[in-house]
Amino acid sequence: MTVEAKNLSRDAFAARIAQCPAVILPLGATEQHGYHLPLGVDIILAEALAVRVAEATGATVMPAMPYGYSWVWRDAPGSVTVESRTLEDVIVQIAESLARHGVRHVFLINGHEANGATMKYASRRLWDHAGVKVWRLFYPDLGTVMAEHCESPTWHGIVHACEFETSLMLAVAPHLVDMDKAVREYPDRDRGYFQGGRPMGELSESGVFGDATLATAEKGEAMLSIFVDSMARAVREICAEA
Repeated sequence: MTVEAKNLSRDAFAARIAQCPAVILPLGATEQHGYHLPLGVDIILAEALAVRVAEATGATVMPAMPYGYSWVWRDAPGSVTVESRTLEDVIVQIAESLARHGVRHVFLINGHEANGATMKYASRRLWDHAGVKVWRLFYPDLGTVMAEHCESPTWHGIVHACEFETSLMLAVAPHLVDMDKAVREYPDRDRGYFQGGRPMGELSESGVFGDATLATAEKGEAMLSIFVDSMARAVREICAEA
């Protein structure tokens, strides 16, 4: 049986919510990920995690949010950015809509790091809502998991089109990855980016921050399994507490 709301009838959706009043909203972005990965990496990975967590918990997956705050890639072909407040408003309104149908928990599974602040403020706006709560999930224990399964270091703690994301994509959508175009690039640390407002798009020739050439599907699947187990445990515990 499908866990995705987009494939359910109104009665089938209602029946699932009666059994488990929790939904998962995948949050992604449409932005460049080097020459070897598609624009939809953050959407694809968030959806893949959401479906696996839903299958393990009984939650229902809502259609993914395909856009995020991607200003740093504003000049890269295909990249789309929306203001953080706009996305925050959409998340809040989705949660309020779903509360009318018996949903009590909206779990945001995020595939785009820049959505983090948006998720936090949306969850705070609804914390006092009597009917629904918003919860934030993003690659649990990321540093530890990467240290165990990735061979290359991050670029100053940032992951983008690197060994990590490329490995995850090889695990869930290998047909969309062109490893012949994967590269290794570690741009110089830039004061304008870390302490000013310079976009990342001005720092990298390839759009890669790290070493995508070391990625494998085996690494990706191992990391996905850890993330899914941790997220599913969080969903079960939060729903049980309620």
